[in-house]
Amino acid sequence: MRSAVDLRTALRSTSAVRTFRADPVDETLVRQILEVARFAPSGGNRQGWRVIDVRDPGQRQALRDCYLDAWVEYLAHLLAGVTPFSPLLTAADRSAVAQNLERARSRIAPDDFAARLDEVPALLVICADLGALAATDRDLDRYTFIGGASIYPFVWSILLAARAEGLGGVMTTVATALESRLRDVLRLPDEFAVAAVVALGHPENERTHLRRREVDDFATRDTFDGPPLDR
Repeated sequence: MRSAVDLRTALRSTSAVRTFRADPVDETLVRQILEVARFAPSGGNRQGWRVIDVRDPGQRQALRDCYLDAWVEYLAHLLAGVTPFSPLLTAADRSAVAQNLERARSRIAPDDFAARLDEVPALLVICADLGALAATDRDLDRYTFIGGASIYPFVWSILLAARAEGLGGVMTTVATALESRLRDVLRLPDEFAVAAVVALGHPENERTHLRRREVDDFATRDTFDGPPLDR
């Protein structure tokens, strides 16, 4: 019988897992995970998520191809020395990214996660119902992200519920860069958007000792430049 992981330990040690054993993850187990994750909070309790469990080999390969092409662009950003897909990129940054695309493509190895995405034991596409999202930053003169607050807690709950079942996984948003292609692959209605791809499986090696910034590096009192919180 699998021993339970207490909540505090789970929150401090659930890592992003991208390498898996060949053991299958069947639909019954995926359903059990979703049965727990569905209690995640969302704005107005509208639960505007939709999950596509991709099993068909052809569908998986098409999803992998979208992901792989977007991953090349992600790597090109890194090679250009900029944060991938940052909303603050300048025209010069974008030009540098374009100049590194072929170099990035040559960096893809056959055993990379992106190249073998279709071999992941369980592959879930999480979609968001745009009509269910209260995007309060919709009209601001900046990048919009508030709507995700009603979707990504659900995704994180999937990963925590999966860990409780002895699985590891990762949420990745890389493929959304090519959402127009994903729409055709998944037959996605116009009112839905792709929020993430979640890969799940039995981890080959799971890191439980994670490195993160200390609280003093990101939390202050009263103002952005205020003093650090009391210890």
